Amino acid sequence: MIAIVLGTRPEIIKMSPVVRECQKRDIDHFVLHTGQHYSYEMDKVFFEELNLPGARYNLEVGSGFQGEQTGRIMEGVERTLLKERPEMVLVQGDTNTVLAAALAAVKLGIRVGHVEAGLRCFERSMPEEINRVVTDHLSDFLFVPTETAREHLRREGITKGVVKTGNTIVDAVRQNLSIAEERSNVLHRLGLEDDHFILATAHRQENVDHLQHLHGIVEGLRKVSEELKMTLVFPAHPRTRKRLEEFDMDVEGILLTDPMGYLDFLMLEANARLILTDSGGVQEEACILRVPCVTMRQSTERPETIEVGGNVLAGTRSKAILDMASKMMDAKRRWRNPFGDGRAAERIMAKVAPVGRHAMRTIDNNTEEARQFTSVR
Repeated sequence: MIAIVLGTRPEIIKMSPVVRECQKRDIDHFVLHTGQHYSYEMDKVFFEELNLPGARYNLEVGSGFQGEQTGRIMEGVERTLLKERPEMVLVQGDTNTVLAAALAAVKLGIRVGHVEAGLRCFERSMPEEINRVVTDHLSDFLFVPTETAREHLRREGITKGVVKTGNTIVDAVRQNLSIAEERSNVLHRLGLEDDHFILATAHRQENVDHLQHLHGIVEGLRKVSEELKMTLVFPAHPRTRKRLEEFDMDVEGILLTDPMGYLDFLMLEANARLILTDSGGVQEEACILRVPCVTMRQSTERPETIEVGGNVLAGTRSKAILDMASKMMDAKRRWRNPFGDGRAAERIMAKVAPVGRHAMRTIDNNTEEARQFTSVR
């Protein structure tokens, strides 16, 4: 049995092709949702839109301090793994869910597969960087999306279990874009049928929780909309909206909306003239869809998007955001997609499926061993 552990919107999207591949191959599996994203817009709607089976378990951990949230997730994942006894745990990305699930699994002697392994931005001040580095060093299978990611692991001494698969986001975009075109009316609903708008997102802790950084981003977005004379659509993450209100930010000139479902957001991405973001996943999707992107950070763990010409770094100063936005508006949309051919999930499950045929040590939940069991792998 395979346990697929996820907890946030990007994980649901990027693991959806893996879940579908499990169904296609008739592999015994279940989904454990930690509830790291806990509102309807950020959670349940994505399962529904992607036609995915509901999670067998939802820990409903919600928000909290880094250590507090990670600890709650780890405790809940451990209890679930002791009950279900899977042969492998699959995690994706760099969230607290990923780190906590990997730690819980390793301590129970359960193998870990890390989807989207090897990404690095080389900024240890970012919680996501800590999560991805530690998870890589715990994992048995490391599914890297690119050669750059493989090289990062090699430099850290990790070569065993590394498999280049491409990125499941390519699978997800290709599988879901036609569905979005049929089902979504977001362009009509927001009055954007003329294909003359800019899309923006911001959610990272180091940006939205920092007054100066968030002020620079908001002012940059306002200037971009004004100077380029285009509507700027900003679906606000709950964390971001809360900080905008707390800091009393002036968002006049920005079309601020509630968080979008995946199909609506995919349509906005595909039809935008330009995307400004601090999200790693959005950088990837913009590159795949050949929409110019400006990343409002000082570094990125997706350097491939910059190398092919689809993305630039701007930081959080308003002038730099405007300058880079103006530059990327003239970008030729001819770059190659660096993230694979849309068969990442197929390659991942080709490696994972045989694991289920090897029995693991049985753990009796009612014994002292179940409460104290640790294993040298």
